[in-house]
Amino acid sequence: MTATAAPVAVAVTDIARKPRRFGAFYIAEHRIRGVRAWWKTFVITAVGNPLLYLVSLGVGLATLVPQGVDGVPYVVFVAPALLVTAAVTAAAEESTYPYLMGFKWNPIFYAMNASPLTGAQIAQGMALAIGFRVVITAVVYYVVVVAFGAVLLPLTGWLAIPAAVLAGMALSSLITAFTATVTEDKGQMAVIMRVVVMPLFLFSGTFFPLTQLPAWLQWIGWISPIWHGTQLGRDATYGLGEPLWLVALHIGYLAVLAVAGLLRTQQVITKRLDR
Repeated sequence: MTATAAPVAVAVTDIARKPRRFGAFYIAEHRIRGVRAWWKTFVITAVGNPLLYLVSLGVGLATLVPQGVDGVPYVVFVAPALLVTAAVTAAAEESTYPYLMGFKWNPIFYAMNASPLTGAQIAQGMALAIGFRVVITAVVYYVVVVAFGAVLLPLTGWLAIPAAVLAGMALSSLITAFTATVTEDKGQMAVIMRVVVMPLFLFSGTFFPLTQLPAWLQWIGWISPIWHGTQLGRDATYGLGEPLWLVALHIGYLAVLAVAGLLRTQQVITKRLDR
């Protein structure tokens, strides 16, 4: 009996080794495969949104701002902000209902945790899947921005893509730290999009420099991942000319939010699955 059990135990250990090591990637693959059912919606949104916004705001509204902003045409000024906003919006969408679904409507997180996969790996894998969608959104948006001639510095302009991704992941990790705690859908997800994401979009120097806002409203931009990502995008696409210490501050702030939010999400998911 003992001689038979030993090989079985060894085999089980071998099977568990890969999930323990690469579990986050398995979770990400599961999520990415799951969203293939509506990939056409993602493509249409990724291409349609930049076309719509750049035509209506960058071209249409630009006729009302013939002098441009920051010494560049208005479409050049607004394009990096729209790129960052698209990335942040995609990240926010992936950070809400998928987490409630994983715990409640289709409690796949519990099934995952019943295997060698851990709560931390689930959080990390979901973050990787979110990052995958955000990267695609940012790349497609950037291609459209280039087609509109809104990138004056092609050698550095592509850096607007990682800036947008970092901004999206910063806000995403904060949202997931909350949505992972939600047990009942009482409209919290809609509130996040309407009361958090939308005001950040409007008060983050998207359509005009943040300094044009009243002083008592500028703090919204200072804490907004959209503003920090937008400033980095403008530095990259047309040379906004911010000092290096401020560029470093933008990057550091977004990185701290992304890491802190992910760590908190891991704690929440692990604690909830271990109840």
